[in-house]
Amino acid sequence: MTIATYDIGTTAVKGVLINEKGEVLSSVSKTISTIFDNEKKEQRPQDWFDAFCGISKGFAAMDKGTPVEAVIMSGQMQDVIPVDREGCPVGNAVLYSDGRAADQARELIERMGTDYLESVTGNHYDGSLPLPKLMWIKENQPDLYGKIHKVLISAKDYIILRLTGRAVGDMTACSTAGAMNMALGAWDSRILSAAGIDPSLMPELYYPHQAVGTLSKKGAEATGFAEGVRIYAGVGDAGAATLASGIRRPGEYNINLGTSGWVSTISREVSRGSEGIFNLAAMEQGAYINVVPFLNAGNVHKWISSLFTARDSRKNIDYPYVEERLRESRPGSGGVVFLPYLNGERFPVMDSLVKGSFLGITAATGQGDMIRSCLEGVAFSIRQGIECIGVPPKNISVIGGGGRVGVWNQILADILNQTVYVYKDGEMLPALALGAAVLLAEGRIQGYSEFTDSLQSRERSVAYKPDPERAAFYDVLYQRYLDIYPAVKRYYHGERMK
Repeated sequence: MTIATYDIGTTAVKGVLINEKGEVLSSVSKTISTIFDNEKKEQRPQDWFDAFCGISKGFAAMDKGTPVEAVIMSGQMQDVIPVDREGCPVGNAVLYSDGRAADQARELIERMGTDYLESVTGNHYDGSLPLPKLMWIKENQPDLYGKIHKVLISAKDYIILRLTGRAVGDMTACSTAGAMNMALGAWDSRILSAAGIDPSLMPELYYPHQAVGTLSKKGAEATGFAEGVRIYAGVGDAGAATLASGIRRPGEYNINLGTSGWVSTISREVSRGSEGIFNLAAMEQGAYINVVPFLNAGNVHKWISSLFTARDSRKNIDYPYVEERLRESRPGSGGVVFLPYLNGERFPVMDSLVKGSFLGITAATGQGDMIRSCLEGVAFSIRQGIECIGVPPKNISVIGGGGRVGVWNQILADILNQTVYVYKDGEMLPALALGAAVLLAEGRIQGYSEFTDSLQSRERSVAYKPDPERAAFYDVLYQRYLDIYPAVKRYYHGERMK
């Protein structure tokens, strides 16, 4: 059985063709762009579809007697993707990191009460959620809102709509919408009514392993795949990444170092701890992902690397040069500390106005110090996330592009004072996790545990062990790091410093 898997990410659309043995047959990635306008962050859904079709046609051309039999995707979550009756976008997709809807979130909190909203959705309520953003569109772009027939929550669901004609969403991605009853797996009519949003606008809800349709004639023409290929609901990117990390029980943590990032663990109940914790329905029914999401992770590494090596847009970033500077650097970055909030932040602080900040730069500061301080700053945020969840770590794994940076992995191990396991084939594991959902649907495996067990039983990871002296040094620096945001917050909010 050949399965075409995709991730519709923030910076790229990635396709991985696999077989039922978990072997990777082909992997292709196409970059997509983001539109920035002050606090607004948007993308064009057509760009996702064009990239998806380009990759699919390449896969279809590879057919050597083993045609693609199933398509399943993961994708960025917490978006607002408005489409009309024909399935065409009526505006750009509003991304999860867009900060425009804080006022609408406060209005809804006043109408419904914090207790009700958080008990139903399982999450702290703020303007990053899609429902307040949809309210913003209704209030500020009424002409656009009047054209909306359906709203999709994950980028991959727009692709599914174009392939099948069906407006659907998966439980994991839609649990980020701010309108889903986490326990029931259904849209909450009271919240939607209080927001002034017609429930008919919301997509149908499915579990990741459920088939939602088959490839239409138009979809077949656009992709090169055969008409009638089964299309599965798939899952928001956090769901695929969590399953791919192999974590199965409390105390097991995964760190995802993508463009943005998160720390996640698995539980059988919704976490009611700090407001920074986000709860998601896991791929496995009856389980929850307790996740601390960060707006700033791999983007910080890319930014500082670009700053020192890419002189203009025509030149690529010289990552080997950056790695060399990192190897020459020392823990503590020569006294330089970096607050890594390039895109504002939603954890460990929920503040769309805060920015990145260097402290402690002197005439002796070098490139290696500045690069290392950026990676240390992200690692400190990750430590805050784990402490926020509150369950002491027993096992920590890393996936995502940042896992390729060996010095960063060692920084994480030292700052967390825990052995960190980095999967050798980590970039492919989310695709294999998606393949596991198809195999579950086809009856080829009995449960997702078969997939996670396979990760534990193979020699698939490199271990980075903490150095006791460095861990003690970082523990002192971490306490100082915690004081930075309170010290600079008023500056970014335009308040006078006293």
